[in-house]
Amino acid sequence: MRKQVIHPEGAGPDRDTTAWLDLEQLASAEISSEEAAHPIEAALNPKQTGGWRAATSGSQTIRLRFDQPQPLQRIHLAFREEEQPRTQEFVLRWSPDAGQSYQELVRQQYTFSPPGTSEEVEEYQVNLAGVTVLELQLIPDISGGSAHATLAALYLA
Repeated sequence: MRKQVIHPEGAGPDRDTTAWLDLEQLASAEISSEEAAHPIEAALNPKQTGGWRAATSGSQTIRLRFDQPQPLQRIHLAFREEEQPRTQEFVLRWSPDAGQSYQELVRQQYTFSPPGTSEEVEEYQVNLAGVTVLELQLIPDISGGSAHATLAALYLA
């Protein structure tokens, strides 16, 4: 008999067996805004919790600049909104030339309706070689409301 242990619906990635990149050692982060209680490190490290939150409302950018070009095969994104209903848009792009040009990986909108729908998890299998910059742009409320962007997790492998 062959068998495989599967995770319950919504359990997220198995952080114990996935070889996530150590972004603190491999990259520097550029952020357009950050609440002191929710720094970007909390979203980039699988061993931390709490995630990142912008200090100001409106569109936000998170940019990871790798010290050396990196191959990427997997991108894990998780977003949480437990306070107010809103429709968020995000764009994930990468650059092979230190940000001189970008290629869009995904553009997506998602509607949060707390308390029922308060989390969105995205998992992308990619085959990227020589990534020098990975950029995430967030529009926390496409209607122009005063929502603050949040990012629960951004893990790369």
